[in-house]
Amino acid sequence: MARRRLKIILGPTAVGKTDYSIEAALKHGSPVISCDSRQIYKEMTIGTAVPDPSQLAAVKHYFIHSHTVTELYTAGKYELEALELINRLFDEGHETLVMAGGSGFYVDALVNGLDDFPSADLQLRRELTDRLEAEGVEALRLELKVLDPESYATIDIANGQRVVRALEVCLMTGKPFSSFKTSSRKKRDFEVEKIGLTRPREVLYDRINRRVVQMVDDGLVDEVRSLTQYRDLAALQTVGYKEIFDWFDYEAGLVSTEGWGPTAPGDGPVVSLDRAIELIQRNTRRYAKRQLSYWGRDKEIRWIEL
Repeated sequence: MARRRLKIILGPTAVGKTDYSIEAALKHGSPVISCDSRQIYKEMTIGTAVPDPSQLAAVKHYFIHSHTVTELYTAGKYELEALELINRLFDEGHETLVMAGGSGFYVDALVNGLDDFPSADLQLRRELTDRLEAEGVEALRLELKVLDPESYATIDIANGQRVVRALEVCLMTGKPFSSFKTSSRKKRDFEVEKIGLTRPREVLYDRINRRVVQMVDDGLVDEVRSLTQYRDLAALQTVGYKEIFDWFDYEAGLVSTEGWGPTAPGDGPVVSLDRAIELIQRNTRRYAKRQLSYWGRDKEIRWIEL
């Protein structure tokens, strides 16, 4: 039997994974299997940097606009659905499959498995979610920093739902959330090759800044406005959407600048679209840095500087 291989193209946001993965897919006669925790949502396009129509037409893509924001989606579900798809594609005759994405937790779920994670404590999760709404994400982030510095340094700490889940596991088990990602890996019926893409930091940050401006030019504000009814769902607690919602709140008179100054904690009210853009750019740069930190310990990755 021919050797079955899954080639995973990973790297920080805006590094150029989409074009690189399409080239690899065309070379191997493979579709592109997306491994992105936000591009799966059909209601989110501009703010998640979904491949454009010409890129989607170049090769078949999976897990792009495949689910709805109204249904909770997890890394565990992705593990099951992606494995089913991968095994089916191999059975259909593919020898090499190409996967692309920046969601490290989803990559780990697919490659190593997540069965050792404890089941959810729904009561504790409700309590933490209530705290998130009442106190804001900053209070929970500081608690997570004390209980699990490794998770604090690697997960998207701007995402309130991820902070809640990490804290939930810490408080339930008395163990760091990060410790559950070091369990013995599951056996897969295919080889995995990981290719990490990088660029010089100043180049990557410039690409991020320019992409955010392009998103706004392409209609990000209208896209976010169309999702207002879903803003409290987990899928919308992400960079590029939260900052625009905060600006909407200011415009609607729901927040004010009173009491904010140079010594006030946090960023203060988002008083203009320009300020929202600045925060999206900054928070995306921080997210890219955390992505690189997350993968920095994985010795299986072969890094390529573009």
